[in-house]
Amino acid sequence: MNFIPPQPNCTLCERLCAFREKNRTDFPTYHNAPVESFGSLTAEILVVGLAPGLHGANQTGRPFTNDYAGDILYPALKQYGLAKGTYKKRKDDGFELINVRITNAVRCVPPQNKPTPLEEKNCRSFLSAEINAMPNLKVILCLGAISHKNVLHTLGIKQSLAKFTHGAIHQFEHLPLIIDSYHTSRYNINTGVLSYQMFCNIINKITEIIK
Repeated sequence: MNFIPPQPNCTLCERLCAFREKNRTDFPTYHNAPVESFGSLTAEILVVGLAPGLHGANQTGRPFTNDYAGDILYPALKQYGLAKGTYKKRKDDGFELINVRITNAVRCVPPQNKPTPLEEKNCRSFLSAEINAMPNLKVILCLGAISHKNVLHTLGIKQSLAKFTHGAIHQFEHLPLIIDSYHTSRYNINTGVLSYQMFCNIINKITEIIK
């Protein structure tokens, strides 16, 4: 199945479109469009975040790139053999993923980094098509509760059957494993909700699963 990502001027969400146009005026050198996924559709692992950051992925055009969250995510992936190269916070830095694809539940940057439930729903069709286009997919890593919620909706799983818990592994017949982690955001790291080692433990667990 071919996966067609949202187009640069996607009009599904009125509020996000208005914010995009404002950002195109305020930050004319930024990407300012839906952010495409990073990594191959043949990967066995899909990492799903929340949404692009205003001065992160919305600037660079690559998920988690120039976001603080990427400073945790990308080194951890490299440490466990799931990436190579040097992450320099730019789309053209030559950093490569190995057997991993990274995306967001919402592809456009939302004001205050908070998408509405309708915006999440509008974007869910892209996540569904993406998952269906990954023939080797074994594990979906959900970064945060919103990612978790949208992955469950996409896969047709009742929320009550898989409560978001850091480190939890949810298994359903004929579906990829769903693994939860706190988001690698600056807030979670600074408040001690998540540490780099805690996140590495999740990545290590995933590498053991796909061996």
